[in-house]
Amino acid sequence: MSLSRRSLTIALLTGAWVTGAVVAIPAAAAEVIAEHLATDHHELRLERIATGLEHPWAAAELPSGEWLVTERPGRLSRIGTDGRVTRLAGVPEVDAAGQGGLLDVVLHPDFGSKTGRDWVYLTWSQAGHGGHATTLSRGRLEGNALVELETLFTQNRFAPPRHHYGSRLAWRADGTLLMSVGERGRPPRAQEGRDHTGSVVRLTAEGGVPADNPFVDNEAVLDEIFTLGHRNPQGLTVAADGSAWSTEHGPRTGDELNRLVAGENYGWPEVSRGNDYATNRPIGVNSAPGMRDPVHVFAGRFAPSGLAEVSGDAFPAWRGDLLAGGLRSERLVRLSLDGNSVVEREVILEGQIGRIRDVRLARDGTLILLTDSANGGLYRLAPVAAE
Repeated sequence: MSLSRRSLTIALLTGAWVTGAVVAIPAAAAEVIAEHLATDHHELRLERIATGLEHPWAAAELPSGEWLVTERPGRLSRIGTDGRVTRLAGVPEVDAAGQGGLLDVVLHPDFGSKTGRDWVYLTWSQAGHGGHATTLSRGRLEGNALVELETLFTQNRFAPPRHHYGSRLAWRADGTLLMSVGERGRPPRAQEGRDHTGSVVRLTAEGGVPADNPFVDNEAVLDEIFTLGHRNPQGLTVAADGSAWSTEHGPRTGDELNRLVAGENYGWPEVSRGNDYATNRPIGVNSAPGMRDPVHVFAGRFAPSGLAEVSGDAFPAWRGDLLAGGLRSERLVRLSLDGNSVVEREVILEGQIGRIRDVRLARDGTLILLTDSANGGLYRLAPVAAE
């Protein structure tokens, strides 16, 4: 018997169809939101693949074409190719308050290769003595659950505020993993080398320290740190040429695109293009010796989250460009680079789907977006087929 639209909506919002620790939510096929969206180089089609996701934070594509999606309250969902949502068991017990919860998700680079490395990596907010910490765990995907869950990394100093966790993950070609750690609302700590707060760390797949990390022989800086002086990086990607890029929240304006170079200091809070929330006066200076300037500063209050490089054949005119999602701005912005300079900027979406939390490139070259709301969705941007 088919479900009515009303009963389907109720099921999506209440989490019906519970079987043990797994929740399967029937969903309709992809819904077309816009048949034609004109851009400078491509005409796009916007579809909604799934809805009923509570503050989704990140997505990772499985070899089957399904997607794993984290929901900030502490759920990991698998989205079927038909839009069906299945909630999985075995996730960490997160502290889901403020901006904390279950955050990023990536797969091991060898996932699905029959090597026994079907690991799913998750970042999350952990409660402990002195507050909360950004934490990295992994578990092996087996059926509808994560098994053999283990914690690989926890920032070394907990903090009482429940925001600025950072938490983005990106693999490098050498098999090491980059992970952003926000400054947790404690700006001076981003300049303290013996504190993971306000840094991007580089880890092995098992959570260890790569021997060639930039500070392994420097007693003043922790071995895991790859770059420091960050506020709250919530976009992170490694491009085809091996360069690493992040988008980072400024305070009141001053949101940045940074090229991550091993051992560099990105200045926060001594250097910033943003203003104080209370006084609206500048924080720090625009630039300083020994601190790396951003490649690009976004206009207004962009609030970046999610970053992907375009590759493949779906969008040939965008190949090599970066696509950055925006929360407060509700924008998807394309940035074309020439070395360390942005030479072209285009707003692709503005307000059509709401707050954009994550941006991912699917294996077929299309774009996958997540929206941050109590009833968030998974969306696809694809080129309009030539008639």
